[in-house]
Amino acid sequence: MTVDGTALVTGASAGIGRALTEEFAAHDHDVVLVARREEKLRVAADEVEAEYDVDTHIVTKDLASREAPHELYEETQERGIEVDVLVNNVGIGTQGAFVENDLDRELDQMQLNMVTPTQLTHLYGGDMAERGSGGVLNVASTGAWFPGPFMAVYYASKAYMKSFSEAISEELRSEGVSVTVLCPGPVETEFQSRASMTDTPLGSGQMQDVEMVAEEGYEGLQAGKPVVVTGWKYKLLTKLSNVLPNRLTTQSAKDLNTSE
Repeated sequence: MTVDGTALVTGASAGIGRALTEEFAAHDHDVVLVARREEKLRVAADEVEAEYDVDTHIVTKDLASREAPHELYEETQERGIEVDVLVNNVGIGTQGAFVENDLDRELDQMQLNMVTPTQLTHLYGGDMAERGSGGVLNVASTGAWFPGPFMAVYYASKAYMKSFSEAISEELRSEGVSVTVLCPGPVETEFQSRASMTDTPLGSGQMQDVEMVAEEGYEGLQAGKPVVVTGWKYKLLTKLSNVLPNRLTTQSAKDLNTSE
């Protein structure tokens, strides 16, 4: 099913979120940009509006709290913004031994990567189901197929998003709502430095192009695909995950996530 209308993108000021914002705008969607850094949001919104001749709205919001998704929903309601497409992109990663990492940071990661997208999908997805149209694009990772030692919570959060997305894709299809989970490999963004993983093989290796990832995610949503894996190497890797020994894949992830 084709998904039209206004797209709300979380984490829209940089990285995959910024690329997805531009991808939707390039296909004539008005966009709502949500992130915590107001200055970067305003710059992104002005550039997108000038380049693509669409309407943009910005909402400055730190989504790392239980209340933030409801506040975001209420603000869009009060401003009369009808969200036709929800793009759950916001998220963070942490690298290091789980028991040595800061627990508050890990809990923030669980909120941003799992709880916030779940809350937003419940709020906006409910409206879409009532209208009988809409779309949800959730950004996960090819890490969703594997346990991830030294990035344990991050990998687990992406596994949750993949399973959650596939389940509600089946639930909402009959309601006219398309749900897709986008699963790229490592992408050239600020994610690696923010996750303190630039000295790991995964964080310093070959990266996927962010514009390619955004394009494939958009096309997958419009085609009604429940799961989109970007790049032939990662398509093959996720297929092999079904037959490779769990011990091997876990050890491989550990090696990729361990500081050199």
